[in-house]
Amino acid sequence: MNEIILDGESLTFEQVLAVAHGEPNEPRVSLSEKARANVRRSAEAVQFLLKRGEIAYGITTGFGAFKDKIISREEVELLQRNIIVSHAVGVGKPFDIPTTRAIILIRANTLARGFSGIRLETLELLIEFLNRGVNPLIPEKGSLGASGDLAPLAHMACVLIGEGEAILKGEKLSGREALEKAGLQPIMPAAKEGLALTNGTTIMTAVGLLETHKAKRLADIADVSGCLSLEALSGTVSAFDERIHALRPHPRQIESAKNLREILAESEFTRCFDPANCQDAYTLRCMPQVHGACRDAIAYAEWVVNIELNAVTDNPLIFCDENCQNIEVISGGNFHGEPLALSMDYLAIALSELGNISERRLMRLTDENSNAHALPAFLTENGGLNSGFMIVQYTAAALCTENKILAHPASVDTIPSSANVEDHVSMGVTSVLKLRQIAENLESILALELFAAAQGVDFRRKKIGADKRLGRGTQPVYDLIRRRVPFIEKDVYLKNYIEAVREIVASQ
Repeated sequence: MNEIILDGESLTFEQVLAVAHGEPNEPRVSLSEKARANVRRSAEAVQFLLKRGEIAYGITTGFGAFKDKIISREEVELLQRNIIVSHAVGVGKPFDIPTTRAIILIRANTLARGFSGIRLETLELLIEFLNRGVNPLIPEKGSLGASGDLAPLAHMACVLIGEGEAILKGEKLSGREALEKAGLQPIMPAAKEGLALTNGTTIMTAVGLLETHKAKRLADIADVSGCLSLEALSGTVSAFDERIHALRPHPRQIESAKNLREILAESEFTRCFDPANCQDAYTLRCMPQVHGACRDAIAYAEWVVNIELNAVTDNPLIFCDENCQNIEVISGGNFHGEPLALSMDYLAIALSELGNISERRLMRLTDENSNAHALPAFLTENGGLNSGFMIVQYTAAALCTENKILAHPASVDTIPSSANVEDHVSMGVTSVLKLRQIAENLESILALELFAAAQGVDFRRKKIGADKRLGRGTQPVYDLIRRRVPFIEKDVYLKNYIEAVREIVASQ
C-alpha cells in the first residue's frame, strides 16, 4: 500500500494496520476528490447557519448541560478552542504510536464523510500528522464512551491548535514545537470543529481493531499450542472427526476442527483407537467447541469494527443539499459506544476462555496423575530435587485469574455525567483497555503452554523413538521453539526461556 485515499466509506482493517504499523508517508494518506467536495460543502453549511443567526447545538450553544447557553457570533471560534483545551483532561500512560496512528486515521476517515462541518484545511492538517510523523500524546484513560471519547480525542486535537504534547522522531515536544519541526502551522478552530474532532468512538474503535487483529492471531496459536499438548499427552484426533461437527454446524466450530486436523496431519505422536482409553479429557477433546466459540466472538468484534470504521459518530450532524439551500442540524447519539463496548466485552470473555483451557492443558502436562503417568511429574526427571515446570503452571494460573477479573463486562456499568444530561454511557474505552490486558496475558499463557508442551514432546520421544514426527503444523512450531529454548534437564533460571517463547508467540 503506497497510498491510502480516504473517502469516509471504504477504509479497511488492512489499511488501518498498514498505517498503524507504518512509517510517516509509508503509506501516504490523502483525501479523495469526493471527500474533499463533501467536506467543503459541510463547512460552508456551518457558515450559512452562522450568517442566518440560527441556533444549533455545539455551534452557537454550549455543550452538554450548557446546551441552553447561547454563544454570540463573535465567540463561536473561542467556543471551539475552549472545548478542546477544557476536555483534554485524560490521565494514565499515553497510547503507543501504532495505536495513536490508528486513532488519527480513523478520525480523519470519519470526518471525510462530510457530515461534521469541519474545514478542509483542518482535516488535511490532521492527515499530515500521519504523513509527517506527528504523534499526539493521548492518555489512555478518561473516556466514558459517550459522548464519544471526549477526553482522549481532545488531547489529539490539542496539537492541531499548538497545545498539548506530541512525539516527533522519538522526541517529546510541545504541540507547537512538534508542528514547527514538522513544517506545519497550528489552526484556530472554526465553528463546529472542536466538537467534530472530539466527539466520536474513535479511541475504542482503534484499540478494538488492533486487539481484534491480535485475537485472530492468538486463536490460531491456541490451536497449535493445544495440538502440541495433545501430542505430548498421546491424545487422539477422533474427537475432531468432521462428521461429529457437521451434526452441530456452528461454522467456526467446524473451522476449528478442520484446522486441528490439518495441524495434526501426519503426526506419529497421536493415539490410535484404544478401547481401554477411547476418549480424552475435555481440554483436548472439546478444543473445536471451545476454540470455535471463541472465534465466533472474534468474528463478531471484527464485524462491528468494520462498520464503525466508516461510520459518522460525532454530534450534531450537518445535512445539506448540493447548494447548501436546505440545511438541517440534527442531534442524535452516534457517539454512543454501546455496539463496540458490548462486542469488546464479549471478545474479552472469549480470550479469557482461550487462556483458561490453555492453562488446564498445561496443568495436565505437569500432573502425572492427570496424564496417566505418560509424562513425569512436573516434566522433570529426579523430581523432588528438581521442581521442573511446577511453577510454570502457577504463573499461567495467576494470569488466568487476572483475566477472569478483567473479563467482567464494562458495558454493564454506567455513570451519569454532565449534570445528568449524559445519563447513560458505554464505558467502551474501559472495555478495550481491559481487552488489551487480557490479550497480553493470553500471549504469556499460550507461551507457557508451548514451553511445557515442547518439554513433554521430548519426554514422549524417549518412549516412542527420536525419529517420530510431529504433525504438519506442530513440527515447525516445535522446531522454532527448540532453536530458542533447549530441553530442560534440571532446574535452571527459566524466565529468559519463557520470554523467548513469548517473543515467538508475539511475533507470529
